[in-house]
Amino acid sequence: MRTRRKQPDVPAPDSPWSEIVPGLWMGGHEFRGRSGEREFAVVHHEFDLVLTLLRLPGHGPDEGIEHHVWPIPDGPLDGTQIAGVMRLAQAADDAMEEGRRVLVRCYHGYNRSGLVVAHALVRAGHTADEAIGLIRSRRGPWALHNELFLEYLRAGLGTARLLEELAE
Repeated sequence: MRTRRKQPDVPAPDSPWSEIVPGLWMGGHEFRGRSGEREFAVVHHEFDLVLTLLRLPGHGPDEGIEHHVWPIPDGPLDGTQIAGVMRLAQAADDAMEEGRRVLVRCYHGYNRSGLVVAHALVRAGHTADEAIGLIRSRRGPWALHNELFLEYLRAGLGTARLLEELAE
């Protein structure tokens, strides 16, 4: 199975979502089920807050679950998009401090969701490389394979945002 991008050939994850740190989950809209076939990851009421970076109809969450949608590409981001990523990471941190279960999701749950989760971890005191390593150890080796997103994280999203806004 492939993501929507042409390269690299990225396999679908083995699970719909993975817990990165207690209360903070990262996932997508599809995964490879036990049969090896593609299955849709539909959120019902498993989480208290769902942060969605790519919205597909019919994938939940159930009514009454707090849901924030901020569609971004799995590629270069402008300053406004980076600011939205930073706001979602803050929302994730705030919810976790309140003891809420948070899911951050994109298509497969590798790059866009990884960017938000990594920034939330950096806000919580991890270095960028610690956050990246933690995400990959929990979600798999394809997590955060977008080199540009790694550059954003290592520079700091605040810095990346300023640089993108200057380039605009």
